[in-house]
Amino acid sequence: MTLSVVPCHVRDEWDAAVNSQQGHPMQLWGWGETKAAHHWSVDRVLVREASGALVGSAQILLRKLPFPFRSLAYLARGPQAADGRSPEVLDAVAAYVKTVHKSVALSIEPDWDAESEAAASLAAAGWRRSASTILIPRTLILDLGRTEDELLGAMAKKTRQYIRKSGREALDYRPVTAAELPRCLAVYQETAHRAGFGIHEDGYYLDIFNNLADGSPVFAAFDGDTVVAFLWLAASDVTAFELYGGMTDAGSRLRANFALKWLAITTMKERGITRYDFNGLLNDGVSKFKFGFADHEDMLAGTWDKGLSPLYPLFARTLPLARKALKKARGLLKR
Repeated sequence: MTLSVVPCHVRDEWDAAVNSQQGHPMQLWGWGETKAAHHWSVDRVLVREASGALVGSAQILLRKLPFPFRSLAYLARGPQAADGRSPEVLDAVAAYVKTVHKSVALSIEPDWDAESEAAASLAAAGWRRSASTILIPRTLILDLGRTEDELLGAMAKKTRQYIRKSGREALDYRPVTAAELPRCLAVYQETAHRAGFGIHEDGYYLDIFNNLADGSPVFAAFDGDTVVAFLWLAASDVTAFELYGGMTDAGSRLRANFALKWLAITTMKERGITRYDFNGLLNDGVSKFKFGFADHEDMLAGTWDKGLSPLYPLFARTLPLARKALKKARGLLKR
């Protein structure tokens, strides 16, 4: 069956389409608006049957590349698709990108379980696994359909103890207002300096907050007016996804991150969200902290590329060097 791929230019229509097929918050309009303001361009497309029925959707991020490669197209945790239709939707989107944007390749990091039929179909459909990962596929996703007692029961004993202990400290745990965001960003700068990782300028994070609106909840632990820890999420109707977080030395001593994360989890559960994604697991201290909140881990499909141009083999050979240079300049492959 031939599917039509048509651009969407109306925010409410777009977000409704994404949420109707349990899409990820990185596929929402506001996320695309933020990326479009920071070195990307965006094209949002609806995939329909001849009858007009919605089959899928994809927010395509495009990064301009040096001649002769034109651009790289990227789907962050997309596309969305009706049950069993993911391969068809992906093929239709790839054909659209090739025809309309003439990109050298389409890179995807879908929100699919690694063992799903959709993920298993990629190699046979001409997709190539890529090591140029942006979003870490090994993660931890809580099922918020479980009761609070069940969620607590799946945690490590020490994590439950620290949630209770930090919750008894003289701290105020609550959502952050727009006026309080700069205090969180100051903590993030302190955390990044201490841990040795790079971050964006403040304007980028403020754009996320403003563009996603209710889809960008931020929670913090306050000692009076002082933020000692914060946790920043992106949220669609189904999935909450951790974006950023940080703590001061005082917040660390009080273990504020335990009660803070539990507040975020329970608030998202109350909102009707059913998936809470911790956004990646590595072999580090932060991941050890995350592991305390569940008795399992999850593996998503990972990063896959489809060459759309005769120049793709050359692009694939030069990508590692280009990626390193662009990451250093906060370019192509930085979230």
